[in-house]
Amino acid sequence: MPTLKQRILTTFIVTVCAGILGVALGLWVARVVTIRMMQARLDNYAGRLVADEEAADLELRTALAAIDASEHKNCAAPEIAYLRALIFESQSLKDAGRMRAGAIACSAALGKPAQTSSLGEPEFTQQDGTAIYRNLVPYQSTGLSTITLERGDSFVVYTPMTRLHVEPEPLRFVETAMDAPTQRRGRLLGDGAAIPAQILGNEGLAQQDGTLYATRCSIRFFDCVTSFVAIPDAIAMNRAQYRETVLLCGLAGAVLGCVLALLYRRNKSLEQQLRRAVRKGRVRAAYQPIVDLHSGRVVGAEALARWEDEDGHAVGPDIFIPLAGKGGFIGELTRQMIRRVLRDFAPVLRGDEGFRVSVNVTADDLEDPQFPVWLEDLLRKEDVPAGGLTLEITEGSTVRRGMAIEAIRRLRAQGHKVHLDDFGTGYSSLSYLHDLAVDAIKIDQSFTRAIGTGSVTVGILPQILSIVEALHLNVIAEGVETQEQASYFADADLPVLGQGWLFGRPQPFAEFEKLRAERAWCAEAKVQTEEDASLLVGSGVK
Repeated sequence: MPTLKQRILTTFIVTVCAGILGVALGLWVARVVTIRMMQARLDNYAGRLVADEEAADLELRTALAAIDASEHKNCAAPEIAYLRALIFESQSLKDAGRMRAGAIACSAALGKPAQTSSLGEPEFTQQDGTAIYRNLVPYQSTGLSTITLERGDSFVVYTPMTRLHVEPEPLRFVETAMDAPTQRRGRLLGDGAAIPAQILGNEGLAQQDGTLYATRCSIRFFDCVTSFVAIPDAIAMNRAQYRETVLLCGLAGAVLGCVLALLYRRNKSLEQQLRRAVRKGRVRAAYQPIVDLHSGRVVGAEALARWEDEDGHAVGPDIFIPLAGKGGFIGELTRQMIRRVLRDFAPVLRGDEGFRVSVNVTADDLEDPQFPVWLEDLLRKEDVPAGGLTLEITEGSTVRRGMAIEAIRRLRAQGHKVHLDDFGTGYSSLSYLHDLAVDAIKIDQSFTRAIGTGSVTVGILPQILSIVEALHLNVIAEGVETQEQASYFADADLPVLGQGWLFGRPQPFAEFEKLRAERAWCAEAKVQTEEDASLLVGSGVK
């Protein structure tokens, strides 16, 4: 039996070993936690810089379009006055003007130079023909970078560093652009430090040679931002937390280290998890049938996004859709859903002209000028007719009426049907619907649920149907859960399609196809039965 002295010695040795292990674990945990936190901060930093540049780039391109549309073309006094007014109204512009033969012919700041000199070759030329110059001689300033964008004979100049939300040292960044003719990516702004080529332009997080990197790229233009910091600097920025972690792990040992790891995982940003899920294609599609209320046939489906976080918990679309919009990657989510729909339904859409799949699009998608181009190219590659893919927009996404009208016009011109979702909950009126020129409306489920309840809400339905009939639009009733609700719309004076749990919940593609086949068989059997009964009555048999 161990003596008291031996027990004390053993306890002391175990305590010391546990303390050493705890300190070692604390050093490792503190380093890992610091790196993970700094990577998240770098990713957020790069994302903010991309958003800043997208806003500035959009303003610059709008200014170029305004110069192109100007009735003044000869660099006379009226044109220079017009250019100066344009500069005065802008947040970012420093100068604007016209070029002739590769030289400045006139501008708001320079007027009409007596002597002109060639500006040389642009550093970058983008796919739309926009040329980019850095620090042109007339605009060089100590400590500030200037960017000149030229398209046709128009140009604008701005100083990006006065607009960007730049973090102080030791966090650094570099913005890069792609030269379309050479496919060369080069530095446009930021730190001149050498960054490995495989990191620039490749969106995501990286760690190499003792440095942390986070790269974010614009989905609208051709720029990427890489933010970075050396690991020793990252640790120095979080020194107080680093010491506390080491001390706590030394006292609590491996148990506290495990708890810290679990707490860290639990507190991971939901937005970051969603961003990774979108990038890796982990958002699923579920399909809810759209039914012809008279025949019972499934004539379409609505594709609905479904997602589980990294802990396996289902997250509702009412939570993750706004997260994607706030995070600036809702467009990526829309495109992923469309690709998934075509992967599932391409053979069906090629062979059944009457069947359509609906996909929800947002205001960001409508505002993106590249979205219709991308959609048209994708459908051409998949050999799927545009009429098979219906695009659903909400009333909220059409607040900017001019933008929405033009976007809808272009999508319909490509052959798509456009439906207005959740009708009756926002801004709808007869003139509003007439201006939007959609193909159909989807009556919000709050009106459907009021049927048979005595609620005053149901009294609005006849008015809605009258508006629709006057504009010769199609109608889809959402939220149909009872036969009474289905019968209400089936008895209307105009054809109405139905969607809701009465016909089927959102389900995977294989289950949806099984349901579609079953309903088609039932519809055919019903028609045959009615024809047989008609023949018997006509022959006098009872």
